[in-house]
Amino acid sequence: MSDFTSNFWSVFVTTLTLVGIIACGILLWMAGRKKVVATSDNTTGHVWDEDLVEMNNPLPRWWVWLFVITIVFGLGYLAAYPGLGSFTGKLNWTQKGEYEAEMAKAKTELEPLYARFASMKPEDVAADPQAHAIGERLFMNNCAQCHGSDARGSKGFPNLTDNDWLHGGTPEKIRETLEKGRIGNMPPMAAAVGSPEDVRNLSHYVLSLSGSPHDSLRASLGKAKFAACAACHGMDGKGNQALGAPNLTDDIWLHGWGEAAITAMINNGKVNQMPAQAEKLTEAQIGVLSAYVWGLSNKQVAAR
Repeated sequence: MSDFTSNFWSVFVTTLTLVGIIACGILLWMAGRKKVVATSDNTTGHVWDEDLVEMNNPLPRWWVWLFVITIVFGLGYLAAYPGLGSFTGKLNWTQKGEYEAEMAKAKTELEPLYARFASMKPEDVAADPQAHAIGERLFMNNCAQCHGSDARGSKGFPNLTDNDWLHGGTPEKIRETLEKGRIGNMPPMAAAVGSPEDVRNLSHYVLSLSGSPHDSLRASLGKAKFAACAACHGMDGKGNQALGAPNLTDDIWLHGWGEAAITAMINNGKVNQMPAQAEKLTEAQIGVLSAYVWGLSNKQVAAR
């Protein structure tokens, strides 16, 4: 309720809740006090569908007391815990406080374990079975949504199991990426390249760099236009990890392959963001997770 600037909704919710509980109590009381004149066969005299009659039996005692206990429990719960608008409850319990207490408990229990990992080299952490299990769980909870449960990524999300890294694949670089995040920006380059035909020619030249199927005539015409791209990707097209510029000479295409995909990239550009994890994960967790991610593309080393 703290999202509202007025206390109207707080009062409204409180009133509605209490009126509902009180109404249930009054209904129960009225049902217990109302006397119905019974007939000789202990029915109320009401008949439906010719042979369906209503018996004049009182409410079962166990049911009545269960209802009363429910009402009393509800009032006690609302007095102890938040539930009546902005009233915080006598126990001052909050979901945030419960979460923070559980996290603090987990941190205390895991500190000795993480301290051992912190004293190890990232390569040794990647090879440690216990650290691997923890890293895998951290990956599933925080990274798999984008990179997939198998870490092989998808269109627009890098594959973490190969050796193609936009910003570098050392444990230190991976940790830096996890802590600070990354923003990849490929600006629209059509204006710098020239006409739509020039863009198509450049697309075929880019395809030729990786040995992909292309039109050799268009590629030869587009080679000179690659100068507009060389500032980031290099004259040889092998990219620049300092800038996060992809290597165009391999067969790995983050945003799609073929003339249409490359032409769209040149015309429209692309912005990708890897969110920073420093606020979600502790320094120790990031250390284990970065070692785990490094081990995904260095399985032979991590398996020693």
